[in-house]
Amino acid sequence: MSYRTAESLRSVTLDDVRGARKMLSGVARVTALEGSRYLSRLVGAPVHLKCENLQRTGSFKLRGAYVRIAGLLPEERAAGVVAASAGNHAQGVALASSLLGVHATVFMPQGAPLPKVSATRDYGAEVRLHGQVVDETLAAAEEYAARTGAVFIHPFDHPDVIAGQGTVGLEILEQCPEARTIVVGMGGGGLAAGIAVAVKALRPDVRIVGVQAEGAACYPPSLAAGRPVSLRNPATMADGIRVGRPGVVPFGIVDELVDEVRTVSEDELSAALLLCLERAKLVVEPAGASPVAALLAAPETFDGPVVAVLSGGNVDPVLMQRVLRHGMAAQGRYLAVRLRLTDRPGALATLLGVLSAADANVLDVSHVRTDPRLGLTEAEVELHLETKGPAHCAELGRALRDAGYTVIA
Repeated sequence: MSYRTAESLRSVTLDDVRGARKMLSGVARVTALEGSRYLSRLVGAPVHLKCENLQRTGSFKLRGAYVRIAGLLPEERAAGVVAASAGNHAQGVALASSLLGVHATVFMPQGAPLPKVSATRDYGAEVRLHGQVVDETLAAAEEYAARTGAVFIHPFDHPDVIAGQGTVGLEILEQCPEARTIVVGMGGGGLAAGIAVAVKALRPDVRIVGVQAEGAACYPPSLAAGRPVSLRNPATMADGIRVGRPGVVPFGIVDELVDEVRTVSEDELSAALLLCLERAKLVVEPAGASPVAALLAAPETFDGPVVAVLSGGNVDPVLMQRVLRHGMAAQGRYLAVRLRLTDRPGALATLLGVLSAADANVLDVSHVRTDPRLGLTEAEVELHLETKGPAHCAELGRALRDAGYTVIA
């Protein structure tokens, strides 16, 4: 069964979003809007963070999934629903189905992070691991729908899903009626489309800016072509917006109502995630941090007050560790150096003393004594250091050279 039916291609209206909001009353949280002094100083105008990372299931996805499933006919509910997702949509469908008494089967990639798989099961869904990438998982879910009659719940390409996501826009206008710009991350485009429908109907003067990861930016070429265009190999750490092709329904809305689509780099995403954690005290996944990344990249180009939508906080702890280290490196606060020293008792202690005197925090030390490149009395040491920024990195380099060490890298 294809989800691209005549029903799925109808337009989405403000009345649809308002109806979705009534349906979600008591189900989805009205998430907080938190001010950010750091970003406000940077932009030169008030900046607020819409905390969908604190939504039930950890992302905005519950809104659209619940509205879609709640709108099914009794015989469709009886047949159950099926979805494919690496994380956030899976959890949204699982909880929505559980609340509505509908059996849910969720296909997830075999390499999906264990916390997301466990959470999806805990919310009540039957989880089936299939495929190495989401495209293979999606194909398996669609085949299951065709074979069993279960209703396929697409993560973004259906008007009911978009209407549900649009309730975020209604909340923003109520919480920040003076907003002039809303910045939102984009994968397939469901959240941006829903927000745009709600906001533009009530405040056409508000500027909507979509943000995509550079390695998975399917919207710029699609908008240029006037139709959805597929990317061959979308790649980004931000799995929540790693989508290779815009949805048919959201594409039409984005094309008409979203004012601009920008892209951000992996370094910018890492720095944004780190900022959310350190300054806002919020755990945000890379996709959820993409609006903040856009603000950091070009703060002077946004008219305030600005609302940045933090779309999710379901980040795998292993990825979090890597991203935080990457973000620190991007800000010059993490330094990896290799150098050679004479392999004698106390040599490493002497080196660490030099670093301590320069106020560097040693995170990791790797010692190599046996290597054809090394002389008989030489050892190579690789150090990972936490620093205070680019100037401190340069200071550490000078301190090591002054102490007689040759830095290899």
